[in-house]
Amino acid sequence: MPQLRDSSNQGPGNTTSRSPDYDSFHRIFGVETEYGVSVTGTDKPCDPGQVAMMMFAPILSRTRSTNTYLENGSRLYLDVGSHPEYATAEARDPATALTQDLAGESIMRRLALGAQQRLRKTHGEHAAIHLFKDNVDSAGHAFGCHENYLVRRYVSLPIIKAQLLPFLVTRQLLTGAGRVTQNGFEITQRAAFLDEGVSSSTTRFRPMVNTRDEPHADPDEFRRLHVIIGDSNRSQWATKMKLATTHLVLCAIESAAKQGVVASSFECCALTDPSRSNKAMSADLSCSKPVIQLEDIDAFRTMQQKLGLRPTVFADGQHSDAVTALEIQYLYLDIVSRFIESHRVQIEQSLPNTDCSDILCEWRTALDALDAKDFSTLSDRVDWVAKYQLLSEMAKRNPALSEVQARQIDMDYHDIVNGSIYSSLVAHGLMKTLVTDDAAEHAVENPPEDTRAALRGTFVRQALDAGATFTCDWTHLKTTAPTRHTAELIDPFAFTPDSEYQQLMESL
Repeated sequence: MPQLRDSSNQGPGNTTSRSPDYDSFHRIFGVETEYGVSVTGTDKPCDPGQVAMMMFAPILSRTRSTNTYLENGSRLYLDVGSHPEYATAEARDPATALTQDLAGESIMRRLALGAQQRLRKTHGEHAAIHLFKDNVDSAGHAFGCHENYLVRRYVSLPIIKAQLLPFLVTRQLLTGAGRVTQNGFEITQRAAFLDEGVSSSTTRFRPMVNTRDEPHADPDEFRRLHVIIGDSNRSQWATKMKLATTHLVLCAIESAAKQGVVASSFECCALTDPSRSNKAMSADLSCSKPVIQLEDIDAFRTMQQKLGLRPTVFADGQHSDAVTALEIQYLYLDIVSRFIESHRVQIEQSLPNTDCSDILCEWRTALDALDAKDFSTLSDRVDWVAKYQLLSEMAKRNPALSEVQARQIDMDYHDIVNGSIYSSLVAHGLMKTLVTDDAAEHAVENPPEDTRAALRGTFVRQALDAGATFTCDWTHLKTTAPTRHTAELIDPFAFTPDSEYQQLMESL
């Protein structure tokens, strides 16, 4: 693993030649989703590993590998544990990243249905493949949904830990996928499996933010913020909101860091124990218990007072020595809203397909609904609320509903191949959608047009059509037969061909 470069290697005052996007709030977004696999109804044994390989048989025959890049610029591969994984192409906007993520669902669904058709010929006509866009299987094994944000190098890792992590933990009030556990229902799927706040480890301990230094861009200018704490969402609203709100928080953090301000307004939210806070927040379905311990509660209360925010007061009229997740979210929302007021033009330029005013409005409306215990307002957009209300209604109709049955409902919600619950909610207008089916299908074949994914996607398509032997990754394209050519795509924002890329394409 490359040695971690931190902000000391390249400060904002360095005068070397930079990317034209370096001094802006422009960002690259990406989502990596691991899918869980199971199979039912077979006449003879068939394990998930066999199913995963059957799914990838068409990919293997075409590219001779289970790790490949597609015509839409994305990466498709089999991860450890036979988990099919899809990493979206680089996107400049949360709305574009959402569409690319939905394209991944469509691609995975097609692969699974094709494998299911072949499986029924050998394992019985009732064989069914289940592909889960969630984070925990029935045996308790965890797998991830990772978000990637391109961040300026001068934003140090201690800043990420102190100023961003409290936001990432508490935003799950809006973006948690919900989970049935033996101890009851919880807001998030990942809380029980995350041990640390910020770390380079991925095996012995699972961090909320991984610090491996793989920027897939100029390492002197950018780092890739690899966020592991988020759940896999079926809700389109939740996916877009988690990307968009995180972007706005990062803009405020970058602005302070660029000015050399080590401690910003977010510093007062630093968590004493991120893992403990995450678990406690996930178990609090009321969203109003003071379960989060801060390093400096007095600084937090002072900031609340400065911003004119109302601290939580309990029945005995006292303030707790801990805070609620809602209090932290309201503080972030207020600071971000004020920041946007003074940087609106730059922020709007960074979001070509998203209205930041709409995001702020949706953010506040959702927090107000949670604060008022008005969960019905959120049942069409927040996964954990939709799932919890569904389970509650079913339990009312059937008081004998068992934990096993509740878990089956939970899993069905996330099954993108043979599940019926989520699609039924959408069909009945009970779940908000933001992307049309046509737009998602278009993204299956086409990359975003305003990032280097456009160049990669065109290369892959033409290389396949030409029958060339080729390899590629996020930053390199290469043909080895019939001729040997390479091109480097170091700038993720650049979508205009340079001479090196043109020579590569001419060779095809």
